[in-house]
Amino acid sequence: MQHRFDEKKATQAAARFLRLAGGELNYMLLIKLLYMLDREALLLWGRPVSFDTFYSMSLGPVLSTVHDLITQPPIPQEENLWNEVISSPTNYRVKLLKGIDTDNLSEAEDELIDQLYTKFGEPYKNWPFALVDLLHATLPEWKKVEKGERLPLEIKDILLAGNKSADDIRAIEDELESLGIMKAFA
Repeated sequence: MQHRFDEKKATQAAARFLRLAGGELNYMLLIKLLYMLDREALLLWGRPVSFDTFYSMSLGPVLSTVHDLITQPPIPQEENLWNEVISSPTNYRVKLLKGIDTDNLSEAEDELIDQLYTKFGEPYKNWPFALVDLLHATLPEWKKVEKGERLPLEIKDILLAGNKSADDIRAIEDELESLGIMKAFA
């Protein structure tokens, strides 16, 4: 079952990463940090933060909707929280336009964001392509694709790469299916 993208949580997570970076980041680095957040949350707690769709692209794994929100021009007259809080890129950088509460994120999610920024944000903020190279070498779920192409990454691929057992994978997929059904009626 496809889950509905949680724009509010994705925007709050992006804003927290941007605050940690002093208000702006290379947009590719932000895309990678948000992918790592969903990936690590899935491996730790059995569910991602944003419920975005995972894809392999030529520069590594991405969250599809987040990638498009950052790299595609906003649609005129279409209001969304992301565009109110995060700027369009200028010179490959995005900025925090205004503060936003992170009340939809759990304390554990906030802590994970801080840890990921310390590990992948701060050390790579001046060398984002070094992070791309690192993730290509260390994320077994990523599949090489040609520039401009997208290849879907299944949740199962990420769980297998994270050394989850077949029973764990089945249980996580069942729980996510149930959660998707509940959210569809919310």
